[in-house]
Amino acid sequence: MRRKGKMIEKEINSSFLNERMTLQIYHPETFSDLYKYEICIMQDGKDYFQMGRIATLSDKLHDEKEMHNVVFVGIHYKDKHDRRKKYHPSGEQNEAYTNFLVREVVPYLDELIPTYHMGKTRSIIGDSLAGTLALMTAMKYPHTFGKVGMQSPYVDDAVLAYVEQAKPFSTLDIYHTIGTKETEVHMSDGNTADFVEPNRNLNQALKKAGASYTYHELEDGIHTWKYWQNDMRRLLTTLFD
Repeated sequence: MRRKGKMIEKEINSSFLNERMTLQIYHPETFSDLYKYEICIMQDGKDYFQMGRIATLSDKLHDEKEMHNVVFVGIHYKDKHDRRKKYHPSGEQNEAYTNFLVREVVPYLDELIPTYHMGKTRSIIGDSLAGTLALMTAMKYPHTFGKVGMQSPYVDDAVLAYVEQAKPFSTLDIYHTIGTKETEVHMSDGNTADFVEPNRNLNQALKKAGASYTYHELEDGIHTWKYWQNDMRRLLTTLFD
């Protein structure tokens, strides 16, 4: 299907990561400097555009007036090792990557695109480890990111402890899904893990934390893009209605 909007690529020379990072930016068809836009930043960016079909969905939902004006921004990783270093809560580049997002990507996008310059109108979304990164970043910087979409996030004791100790999340809108069959997920370190029980524990912790919070268990869902893509419309209409 032909895209109606426009995809552009920009590069940032990140001083935090000491590397050149590419942003894939998708403008809706009606994009104009006369309007203001919400920004949605996606880790695993190429996956969201290719397998999540975000551009096609953006066209459709903007046409149907099911969504505010949103510009989608994808940031991708080099390989699974690079991804783990940047996205995993204890990855050696996790702090640098978070600083890159908050102190380089967001100010750059605020210059490039007519935005509201408010946390409530910025979202960060991701699947699996990228979902974990989205949640942790928004918890640390709630005035930068007001919305989180996480699909089957990786959850360990450190993530749960962080949520349980965090301040009330009254400023955050969070969308969270897990598949009911994600009991043996193959991870990038070669191990397998049960994602279901930890995500149910995260669900309980987030409910207590006072966020505006939507949680769904995807029936028979496993840890693949088939299930995340099928849920993408609901994710976007929940966060951007």
